[in-house]
Amino acid sequence: MASSSSTNHPMNFSSKPNYTDTEISAPLVGHTGLLSSIDPLNGMNYSSWIEQIKIALGVMELDFALRVDRPLPLTNESTVEEKRVIDQWERSNRMSLMIIKNSISLAIRGAIPDSETAKGYLNSVEEQFKGTSKAHASTLILKMLTTKYDGVSGVREHILIMNDMANKLKSMDMEISEGFLVHFIMTSLPTQFGPFKINYNTQKEKWKMSELIAMCVQEEERLKIEKPDVAHLTTTTPNKRKFNDGAKGSHKRNKSYTGPNKSQKTGPSTSGTKREAKCRFCKKLGHTQHDCPKFKEWLAKKGIPYKENTGKQPTDH
Repeated sequence: MASSSSTNHPMNFSSKPNYTDTEISAPLVGHTGLLSSIDPLNGMNYSSWIEQIKIALGVMELDFALRVDRPLPLTNESTVEEKRVIDQWERSNRMSLMIIKNSISLAIRGAIPDSETAKGYLNSVEEQFKGTSKAHASTLILKMLTTKYDGVSGVREHILIMNDMANKLKSMDMEISEGFLVHFIMTSLPTQFGPFKINYNTQKEKWKMSELIAMCVQEEERLKIEKPDVAHLTTTTPNKRKFNDGAKGSHKRNKSYTGPNKSQKTGPSTSGTKREAKCRFCKKLGHTQHDCPKFKEWLAKKGIPYKENTGKQPTDH
């Protein structure tokens, strides 16, 4: 009886595990930071832009319309699962189109043909930027050829930057093998790594990227340990400063003592020239106080008689 009664109940579709049972209920408010991190498409960043778009839509569970073709229209015989699939696809397509278009600058958006599906719209964007991707690939190749390790940023970061450029070329169907990339990175290292590169070339084993990073970091640490001894011999700033101070002092002393000053009177003059008289009253040269007209006027004002016969006059003035 229990078995017969159970057969009379309708089948419960929701009890079956199916990807169509997963509804998109995540609010966009919780992903505003993810959307704001997408760099707007400006014509030169297509590769990074399309990658950010796919990651954002995948995390937000809105990439269903990009992975699945548009379902057939509903009919009277459509099942509950088919209705749920088309509802999920319609919402995914609508939200994806809004996010994709909003992440494209207005100047570029006007040149892209409109489409009813997000997948078709992305294909139109790709057609517009195929030429730009080739130009970007040429720029990356040229940058890889000219990039050399400067010894400042760190050899690990240098290798990761070179590896990142190789991965970007790989996304443009220009794959670089790991063995070639390892040799290429070795050639970008400075002359300080000369013995290290010779040691690698003499080995039969080929390093992977992880092994290359570990070995280069170890070699760089070894070079840093040996470098301070040489730097200590060349950068003796305290002693140099002390030497300069002493040199300046001795220079001042030598400069201050240059022998007898010519302007100072060190003995009787042998030039034979007579020193010109200077008035003690008006401080002018050419006459003495006894012959000074101003001194005579001052005596007259004071009522002091002027003595012609003697050169001594009152000096209280």
